[in-house]
Amino acid sequence: MQGRRFRSYSEYFRSLFGTRVQKVTIDAGFTCPNRDGTVATGGCTFCLNDAFSPSYCRPEKSITEQINEGIGFHARRYAKSQKFLAYFQSFSNTYKPLCELEKIYSEALQHPEVVGMVIGTRPDCVDQEKLDYFKELSANHYVVIEYGIESVYDDILRDINRGHDFATARRAVEMTAERGIHCGAHFIIGFPGESPRMVLDSADVINSLPLDTVKFHQLQLFKGTEMAREYAQNPDKYHFYSLPNYIDLFIDLLERLRPDLIIERFAGEAPPEFHINHSWGKVRNETLIQLLEKRLEERDTYQGKFFDEKQK
Repeated sequence: MQGRRFRSYSEYFRSLFGTRVQKVTIDAGFTCPNRDGTVATGGCTFCLNDAFSPSYCRPEKSITEQINEGIGFHARRYAKSQKFLAYFQSFSNTYKPLCELEKIYSEALQHPEVVGMVIGTRPDCVDQEKLDYFKELSANHYVVIEYGIESVYDDILRDINRGHDFATARRAVEMTAERGIHCGAHFIIGFPGESPRMVLDSADVINSLPLDTVKFHQLQLFKGTEMAREYAQNPDKYHFYSLPNYIDLFIDLLERLRPDLIIERFAGEAPPEFHINHSWGKVRNETLIQLLEKRLEERDTYQGKFFDEKQK
């Protein structure tokens, strides 16, 4: 754990590249199959992409323009950043024909300050041909496919209009790992119908996946989403964790996770103007990490404390 009580994302990259590595977000104009009618319409009920997109990140700009503006943006905030990853975050970034993907990703990797890519996508938007292409890229670049899995429970996936089941996510992760491509996953904690016990029980399922990195967010309710409309009609269905309670629940989960999993993020931040009265205020990620580490020390615990190798 390199001096920390959990395996941190920042220290992982320092060990790989010898310096701080910063992700530069790019919007390459993708959509999703549960938005365009292929699987469903309307998208996931919780989704509001604008809440997480920097101002420079617009699909009408070229990939190179967004990278240059993103590097300038981060240089002001993180002066020590020396290497950058092109982060394709918006929507499903493998949801185009392979010939189009090749143009997009080759432009990103040609940038002299980009050392690799993080590609966010859905588990139902990859196939053998696309993954073989990413395997080729990963021979000379750092490449990670980050899957939005969101929940290991099929009934929750149905409720949020995810458009795929957990078995689809498992297949995608396994196909990616089989090719030696770095693989990450994103999960949301606090969906309606998900008890704290269910959160903890999900650890065994997550541990069974051949993942390198994991990212967790608390459920955030954004204006204009289908989930916001559902909440207005049935608020008793929802429970939102306070920040202290969320940290304790996450630590309970962390104690059960494999000690080799890299924890990219344990909570999310978005501008308060997008929230519907359930945000934690303007708490930045740096402060969240400090609060997590303080509570880990208070509880004298660490990632993997209760992990059983036989459960893998």
